[in-house]
Amino acid sequence: MTPWILITAGIAILSSAVSAILFTARARKKVTYMLDALEDNETNFRFREDKGMGRRFNRTLNRLRKIFEREKEEIRQQEQYYGQMLDHVQTGIAVIGNDGEHVEYCNAKALALLGVSSLSSIRQLKRINPPLADAFSKVTEGHKEKAGYSNESSTMTFSITASSAEIRGKNVKIVAFNDISSDMEENESASWTRLIRVLTHEIMNTVTPIASLSEALAKYAGDNTGQNTPDMRTGLETIAASSRDLIKFVSSYRDLTHLPFPEKSAFYLKDLIEKVMRLMDEKFSSGNIVCTYTEKSEDILLYADREQISRIFINLLRNAIQAGASHISITAEINTAESVVVNVSNNGMPVSKESREEIFIPFFTTKPSGTGIGLSISRQIMRMHNGSIRLTGSNEKETTFTLTFR
Repeated sequence: MTPWILITAGIAILSSAVSAILFTARARKKVTYMLDALEDNETNFRFREDKGMGRRFNRTLNRLRKIFEREKEEIRQQEQYYGQMLDHVQTGIAVIGNDGEHVEYCNAKALALLGVSSLSSIRQLKRINPPLADAFSKVTEGHKEKAGYSNESSTMTFSITASSAEIRGKNVKIVAFNDISSDMEENESASWTRLIRVLTHEIMNTVTPIASLSEALAKYAGDNTGQNTPDMRTGLETIAASSRDLIKFVSSYRDLTHLPFPEKSAFYLKDLIEKVMRLMDEKFSSGNIVCTYTEKSEDILLYADREQISRIFINLLRNAIQAGASHISITAEINTAESVVVNVSNNGMPVSKESREEIFIPFFTTKPSGTGIGLSISRQIMRMHNGSIRLTGSNEKETTFTLTFR
């Protein structure tokens, strides 16, 4: 073998070795670049596949990029899917980071219940409602917390539970909460309804024969003469009259336990309010009372029992008149949760702090001639319409009752 052949072979081997080294270095750089980009969640890169000794390697890298990009898109779609599912559940859900402060996620129901457009931290919740923020922080897995909460449209009681999870290597607390105000009101109303049924049954059974017997004896005493006949007749007539009054009084409470099932139809709220205001016009005029209605959302439509809803508004307006109001304001709007919210406000005497928790209880009244069933019936009607009525404020300037139709 001649020296030239050996030299040529050596140069070829050396050239191949150098090329391999250079290719390996470039390949290492490309892999490092790709890994750095993917680690930064960046997939907007592509290696050339049209020429050069590294085109096959570049094609492999581009294929890996496409696989990563496809997996990333599938994960994004899954997160979007689960997010949409959570936004349609009727439970508020908030995910709190392991620092106990940062709120990483809130579903649509949570924001609607809290009456906020976004929630990023527990500190933000503390500014809105400190007791609720404390309940969110204290609640642990396997235990429940309760907390009251008030926003612009209503007052609620939340039942709060929690569970722990690990998301992307971080420990988080998933807090779930529901408004249980309606359940509490329903249980309270059911208890009062059972009590009223028992009371009315027993009182009617006892009083009815007394009334009948007293009337019969009064008639008998009137047909006979005697020294004590006038006194006897007067006494029996008094007993009979008192019995009739008691029967009438007890009968009024039957309304609480025998409310008819709502006959619902669609109607514009504005038409109903205007009709109620016309019915009350004489009382407004005699008391120099100004009553206004403002609709903050256009063409508010209700699907409800007209007569029963009218009864609620008439009762609230009468209460305002009896409280000495000179101005009554009714406002209505559709809130972010697509519920119809109606506020009935007046500048009459405020409800005392002692009475605020009791005004919806049957038999309770602050009026000498009141029966104490008006607001109880109103709450029962609203519950039958899947709604609520609450006293949301009362001070020297204004007393406001809020009706929410869900």
